[in-house]
Amino acid sequence: MTTIDLAETNTDLVAAQQLEAAMETIDAYYRSRGIFQDRFGFGRRPAILVVDFANGWTDEAYAGGSRRLDTPVENTAKLLAAGREQGIPIVYTTSPWRPRTADQMFKSAADVSDGFRTWDEHACQIDNRLEPRAEDLVIEKESASAFAGTHLAGYLISQQCDSVLITGCSTSACIRATATDAKSLRLKPVLVGDCCGDRAAAAHVFTLFDIQARFADVISFQEASSYLADLAAD
Repeated sequence: MTTIDLAETNTDLVAAQQLEAAMETIDAYYRSRGIFQDRFGFGRRPAILVVDFANGWTDEAYAGGSRRLDTPVENTAKLLAAGREQGIPIVYTTSPWRPRTADQMFKSAADVSDGFRTWDEHACQIDNRLEPRAEDLVIEKESASAFAGTHLAGYLISQQCDSVLITGCSTSACIRATATDAKSLRLKPVLVGDCCGDRAAAAHVFTLFDIQARFADVISFQEASSYLADLAAD
């Protein structure tokens, strides 16, 4: 069961606590019927997928940004370091930057909110705590899923990957969509829970629970680190 962050605001904390109690009832129902909750297990050749950890989401100067993502970003940086030691493919996603046009797919409260930085090119750049290297792939996506309308699936096939370690934001939106599509493509989706984040604790907690039940394995940063270490030992 996912634990909540005690640093959350009181209102958010209470909502998350109430949600966790409800999820225990749902979990018991699933188990009593022997449905969902199974593990897909780890693959032999993973990639690390960093979903939308760009400044517009991680920098609170933007209306859509949140300091709540600081810990997931820091954990992801450690995971990337471990992955690089094993030569694991690393992929980042962000949304494309362009001035407002008739085909504007993304909306940002920063465009209309006083006191926040207007959505700009910097917002779409990967957080410098996770700066991509030359050998990494950076994908600009137009939809929630990292797979929708991109060449991600083809790239993973070319790298002979059978699984993805998923990190990033937001848990209830782009992470969920990406994990669901990974499963549909018969990749083993492994979501690193404490390397993901959302603007609301309740949304994060529930989505991790629901994803674990049906769409992906949800593991901790420590489990992911141990898995990468085991790969090196093989």
